[in-house]
Amino acid sequence: MRSIGKILSSTRALWPSYLAIVVSSVLITATSLVMPFIISGATDEVVSVVKTGANPSGHVATIMWFAVALLVADLANTAISNIGGYIGDVTAVRLRRILSTRYFEKLLTLPQSYFDRELTGRIINRLSRNISETTQFLNSFANNFLPMLLTTFAVLVISAIYSWPLALLLLIVFPVFMYLTTLTSKKWQVLEGEKNSQFDIAGGRFAEVVGQIRVVKSFGQERRELTSFDERYASTVATTREQSRYWHLMDGARRGALNVIFFGVYSIIFVQTVEGHFSIGDMVLLIQLVNMARQPVMMMSYLIDSGQRAVAGSRDYFRVLDERPEREGLDLLGAADTAPGATIDAARARAAACTGSVIEFDHASFGYDADRDVLKDITLAVERGERVAFVGESGGGKTTLISLLLGLYTVHDGHLRVFGRDTAETPLDELRSDFGVVFQDASLFSGTIRENIAYAHPEATHEEIRAAAERANADVFIRQFPDGYDTTIGERGLKLSGGQKQRIAVARAMLKDAPILILDEATSALDTKSERLVQAGLDELMEGRTSLIIAHRLSTIGAVDRIVTLRDGRIDEVGPPAELATSGGIYAELLALQASGSKRDKKRLKAYDIAG
Repeated sequence: MRSIGKILSSTRALWPSYLAIVVSSVLITATSLVMPFIISGATDEVVSVVKTGANPSGHVATIMWFAVALLVADLANTAISNIGGYIGDVTAVRLRRILSTRYFEKLLTLPQSYFDRELTGRIINRLSRNISETTQFLNSFANNFLPMLLTTFAVLVISAIYSWPLALLLLIVFPVFMYLTTLTSKKWQVLEGEKNSQFDIAGGRFAEVVGQIRVVKSFGQERRELTSFDERYASTVATTREQSRYWHLMDGARRGALNVIFFGVYSIIFVQTVEGHFSIGDMVLLIQLVNMARQPVMMMSYLIDSGQRAVAGSRDYFRVLDERPEREGLDLLGAADTAPGATIDAARARAAACTGSVIEFDHASFGYDADRDVLKDITLAVERGERVAFVGESGGGKTTLISLLLGLYTVHDGHLRVFGRDTAETPLDELRSDFGVVFQDASLFSGTIRENIAYAHPEATHEEIRAAAERANADVFIRQFPDGYDTTIGERGLKLSGGQKQRIAVARAMLKDAPILILDEATSALDTKSERLVQAGLDELMEGRTSLIIAHRLSTIGAVDRIVTLRDGRIDEVGPPAELATSGGIYAELLALQASGSKRDKKRLKAYDIAG
């Protein structure tokens, strides 16, 4: 339960609510305990009248006062229970908000390498399952079990006043139950972990299939995906059978032991009443108190079951929170009030103040794995306003260079500087504000066209958004939609054509207006007409801006200032297109392959990630 305690201690803002829950639990306990005493007094009064044969009319008022007192205690218990329940419900949702936001914030600060090794579905499941199970357990504990625990403690004290053997037997109940539960818990949690792993894998695959349903249908793999998905859940059924069988066998042993102990408790009450140690009212009182103590014990199986799920979930939660962020001290919530426009203005100011090279790779090396470098000893300087294209075999390090510039990874050896500042020491929000990016895949979000264009500049006016769209050749088609810029485009922009999505992506980069532009060539998958429109927008975007281009079509890089060719993670050649076209290197080879019509040469082109 240490991880549950860690959650409670880390949510200090909720301590007033926790305190209110404890106070309400104490009051609920007090009103619950009053009622058996009232019933006991009424019982003794009735027994006295019956036993002595006294005139009932003289005792009606007294009996009614007992009834009124019982009503008041009942009403107070009802009111306080609901007030406490309300506080508990709201506190649980506030707790879920804190935990979920903190989890999301942590994910946003984690390095790209974390997402490279984790399934998307598993990351999502931690939010939907682990956090919800933890908050549900705490809510149930606050609303139900805490008042019962307090009641049980009070019952033990009162029972000890009446009969110490009775209190001793009741006291034995809890350690016996907890001991038997401890024997159960260890194996149960192992099986729960196995089950959750299968759920996570199935959930991850589910997310992938839904996200790429067109690919699944196009290749006719619906049956295979469904079978694989069902097999994951089938394995959880087998695990649950073993888990549940073990749990209920142990639960039977636990409850059987309790039944024997409570047999002794009731025997003591009945025998001592017969022997005259207790009055009938005392007997009624003690039976009610014992039942009040019995209820939380019987509920303990449910509480421990949900508690174990919560413990497992909270451990996964803190395992993520213990991951090292891509930059220590990065506080997204703390920086939430910084206006995006001000960040871009600061980037432009840095660009204006820079007197040297805009980008410098200084003997930089990097590898995703410790034993293999993808980029080796890269030395390259990019000057202000220069257009530089990167060409090389697929997997040769072109995209990795861009990832390093964006701070998604950090060089292992050497240095990488942007505007004279080492990227390893530059705050990530400042580093990334220096760049505008147009990906090969437009990478749009669900929502409206307006929201997607203004993604990096959400406070932009309609006029600014429309001006960016016009420059990207997107305004005409946008205004043809009934809702114009407020048109909802669906997940990843599925309601738009490829060319439309790319023009919105270009408009998004234009509106950001960052001093350095990165193009993971955005026209390689488009038809000729769409390519012309998008390329016109890209030309407009690159005007007067330092631009880096990952080349997928040789026809689009003929006008760059320099081409950088990469071979086996090293820079092979650097120079203007005209010079490299006759050097006999990679670029010259690609031009020759493109001019050839043979299938073999076209296949060789694809190895360089170049469209024929």
